Amino acid sequence: MATRASRVFIFLILSLTVALAGCAKRPATTQAAAPAPTGSGQTMAPPAPVAPPSATTTPPPPPPSAARPPSTGPAPAAQTPGARPSPKEFVAMPGVLKDVFFAFDKYDIRPEDAKTLDANAGWFKSNPNHLILIEGHCDERGTNEYNLALGERRAKSAMNYLVSQGVQASRITIISYGEERPQCSEKNDSCWEKNRRAHFLVKPR
Repeated sequence: MATRASRVFIFLILSLTVALAGCAKRPATTQAAAPAPTGSGQTMAPPAPVAPPSATTTPPPPPPSAARPPSTGPAPAAQTPGARPSPKEFVAMPGVLKDVFFAFDKYDIRPEDAKTLDANAGWFKSNPNHLILIEGHCDERGTNEYNLALGERRAKSAMNYLVSQGVQASRITIISYGEERPQCSEKNDSCWEKNRRAHFLVKPR
């Protein structure tokens, strides 16, 4: 009986140890499996952030900063459109700069007047430190609005001719007085011809 009881006892112990061994193996695998995702998430997380910084590296920002110097180029252009000088600052040069004259209701440069403009252009190029004002004038015939527009066209024609002869356009300002400032007040053709003119004035820079 004792031996049979001892055998039963030994059998129970063996079965318990086998059962315990099986149960111990299962939590080991589940613990290894459970931490695996969490552990892999924790260990893989560092590489994942490392990849985004490499993707979001800062080389793109430098190109915009490098593009800024060209954008500063426009700074001189912003300085160029300064205020136009006042006509009161200009003075005539009698005997040096001569007027050019125009046919009735015309603003084209005639051959005889081109010679006068050539002489004026020579003085302007020899004196580059002077700014130039060209006044456009008309005779009294026609409306004020029409004569102001015609006087401006005459001043522009004289300016364009000077520029074609090498005078810098940036030195030239034009203004139209229409019929407001006649040279002659008589009402005849010879007087009106004197009023249809472009007049030249200068001022030191």
